[in-house]
Amino acid sequence: VQQSSLNTFSNFELNEGNCALLETGSWFMFESPLVYILSVSLQVGLLLNGFILKFYISQTRQQASSSLMVYLKNLTAADFLLCLCLPLRIIHYASSSGIVYILHCSIGATSLYLNMYTSILFMGYIAVNRYLKIIHPSGTHILQTVRTAHIISTVTWVCLLALTITYNIMFFITHNPLTSDRCYCGHLFSTSFSVLHKAFQISCTIIFLLVFISLVFFYYSTSRRVLQAHQRQLASSGSEKLVKSRRNMLVLVSIFCVCFVPYHLARVPYAFLWKSSVGRLLYYLKEVATMVSVFNVCLDPLVYFFLCKTFRAHVRKASRRVNNPNKQTRRVRAATSQTNEL
Repeated sequence: VQQSSLNTFSNFELNEGNCALLETGSWFMFESPLVYILSVSLQVGLLLNGFILKFYISQTRQQASSSLMVYLKNLTAADFLLCLCLPLRIIHYASSSGIVYILHCSIGATSLYLNMYTSILFMGYIAVNRYLKIIHPSGTHILQTVRTAHIISTVTWVCLLALTITYNIMFFITHNPLTSDRCYCGHLFSTSFSVLHKAFQISCTIIFLLVFISLVFFYYSTSRRVLQAHQRQLASSGSEKLVKSRRNMLVLVSIFCVCFVPYHLARVPYAFLWKSSVGRLLYYLKEVATMVSVFNVCLDPLVYFFLCKTFRAHVRKASRRVNNPNKQTRRVRAATSQTNEL
């Protein structure tokens, strides 16, 4: 009888799959593009952020030269860690394992949240930093100092890590037994944990809204200053800096809106209505929006390129090496031949 029970459970593990949607075959049509796109995002993200990390390592003496560099370095770390979270999500889509399902709904989900909202916050810090640069060009404001940037970065990581660890501990203590439907993580949530989960979602949404409103305000204020400078027909270097600042703000706002606005438009209704008749539709929208939010690991390098002059020079230097791979070799050979002739 025990052997029969084990066989039945084994067949259940293999045949039921991730979702009850397997019966219609729609889950296979849905998961395959997700696995492919997330895999590509993982590879591109690791490549780009690895290149940026290499840049920071090669510029170790200049990393703390400004508060902007501190925030950019932390944004790079968040993006790189987000890339490391993607394999578990990819395995979840391709696997029917109950263990993978539990890990995805606990450690995988919270790791994604941790690095996503770390990225959101540091994009907000960068926007504040650039706006203060316009108001206080001399860099005398306390929020523009390197020490303040280090303190803010440390507090941000500590607070979000504490929330993530607390969330996971509560999940593993209170989670419900596995069910046949492994599409929704909500089936694992106990009644008490569901309240914590909703409070967690509300807190994350508040963080998103505060940063979003700040970005829009900073872009609007910068654009207004540029317009005023043009109306006064000021063609000085100050007006050119304003134009560049507006461009940088536009890059931040654009990446933020593309990656994070769709996610929150889908995630918040799903957190409260996943048991309703529209729960399946909201689930599909949430998963697609999550995939779009992951694109920020590929788009954030644009922030480094536009905001960091040293990084732009590094990229141009690397591109010249790729376009002229034999140039350095010819120089070395020429120098060697001259030495031999002497």
